[in-house]
Amino acid sequence: MAEYNLPTSLADSLIPSAPPSTYYISKFLSPSEQSQLLQKINSVPVPTWRHLSHRRLQAHPSPLTPSNTLLAAPLPPWLQNPIIPRLLSIPITNSTPEKSSSDNDNIFTDSPHKTPNHCLINEYTPGHGIHPHEDGAAYHPIVATVSLGAPIVLDVYRKPAAGEALDSSPAYRILQEPGSLLISMAEMYTGHLHGIAEVEVDENLHGGDGGVANWEMLSPGSKERFEADRGRRRRETRVSLTLRDVVKLSFVVDAVTARLLTTKVSAVNIVRLTHAPSGAPTIASDK
Repeated sequence: MAEYNLPTSLADSLIPSAPPSTYYISKFLSPSEQSQLLQKINSVPVPTWRHLSHRRLQAHPSPLTPSNTLLAAPLPPWLQNPIIPRLLSIPITNSTPEKSSSDNDNIFTDSPHKTPNHCLINEYTPGHGIHPHEDGAAYHPIVATVSLGAPIVLDVYRKPAAGEALDSSPAYRILQEPGSLLISMAEMYTGHLHGIAEVEVDENLHGGDGGVANWEMLSPGSKERFEADRGRRRRETRVSLTLRDVVKLSFVVDAVTARLLTTKVSAVNIVRLTHAPSGAPTIASDK
């Protein structure tokens, strides 16, 4: 059995009962690749971590400036391989005799830079999460999230109209396994908010009403383990890699920008963006 398993096309990984354009691949990374990534993430210098109230994060190649601009620089090699080539190798549709798989577009074909140029690494310890939020216009409307360490449930909420309150109950729930890839685009990106509940135990891990939308897409053996635990899973530390294409790039660094990228001002800006009144839709560094 292969240590990782990719679909023949993105269409084959569509989550049927989730919002349109939501895709899940349970075995995107092998166990050894997951271990190597976690080792790299945990061996970076301490100042690389930005500490927020309920989690900590790394931004590669750097945080965005207050104007949502990214300093043009490559991602570290250990974040590029094997994730980026593997992600871009998945065609959107199946190949045909007239069109080989190498000719098919991938999800970043129409993005400004044709590839992810930014990665946020978030660490969630048991009992911690993030409030419902949207990713916002700083990014091309596609996000690819790789999960490491432990499973966790992502709650998806319908985006309320202006002046309306956010429904406190999620419309969908997606279980993200270690080594999995979750892709959100189009309606899922623009019409919904997403968050992670601040709980120590994820519950209702089953299919059907009130369960998880991707239940039938979990890796072999996962459903049986969750069923044996009566649909409950005590959380462990989970790490996510959120890959996106930042629209605005800066190829010139002035003194002010350089100072922002090397001091805690960027962290303060992140805190300002991610701490909004309860129930208010916000833009945040996520997942």
